[in-house]
Amino acid sequence: MNSLRFQFETSKKEKVKLSSSRGGRRYLPYVFTEQGVAMLAGILKSDIAVDISIKIIKAFILMRKFLIQNGQVFERLSILEYKQLENEKNFKQLFNKFEEENCIKQNVFFEGQIWDSYSLIIDIIKKANTKIVIIDNYTDDSILKMLAKKKCNVEGVIITSEKSNISKLDIQKFNKEYPILKLAKTSKFHDRFIIIDNKELYHCGASIKDLGKKCFGINKIEDEQIIKQIVNNI
Repeated sequence: MNSLRFQFETSKKEKVKLSSSRGGRRYLPYVFTEQGVAMLAGILKSDIAVDISIKIIKAFILMRKFLIQNGQVFERLSILEYKQLENEKNFKQLFNKFEEENCIKQNVFFEGQIWDSYSLIIDIIKKANTKIVIIDNYTDDSILKMLAKKKCNVEGVIITSEKSNISKLDIQKFNKEYPILKLAKTSKFHDRFIIIDNKELYHCGASIKDLGKKCFGINKIEDEQIIKQIVNNI
């Protein structure tokens, strides 16, 4: 391949395959630096070559002066561009948060809106980072399909009554694939609640197993005192 490398000669005009023929460009061309142009001027002695070399060197000198004189401007532009990117990122996160809050804060579902209500419950479950508590006296194994959508390593707790159709065997099978889920039975609660990370509380007007069967609402409770009282009563 060394025989194909030239300093200033041109390659063959015809197109050739690199694997079968000689000649033609074998690697990306290089551009001349300011020092390279000065070296080239010492080799090429013609009037045209010398004139072009001088013009190129002058262009380098002007470009260097321009960069030095406007260095602070370029630096400020870079800073502004960086800040703009950061602001766009922050605004996007803020808008996404507002959109998420508006979607989950309060919703009413009518008879037949099975998928819409199911999707909302899934969105709430996916918000949990450490723990999710489902309080529903009439829950069944359908809640397990929803809890399978939770983030990994998020602890799940189902609090229900003795009347529910979910068993410890269901929990054991679930935990083999989507740990950790616990089951507790109590008669303390009448309404349905979903607690996310012990910080967010949602009141559900219907049992989760009956989503979409009748008109019901899901509301986010933002009173911190109520959230603490519910958590302390678990």
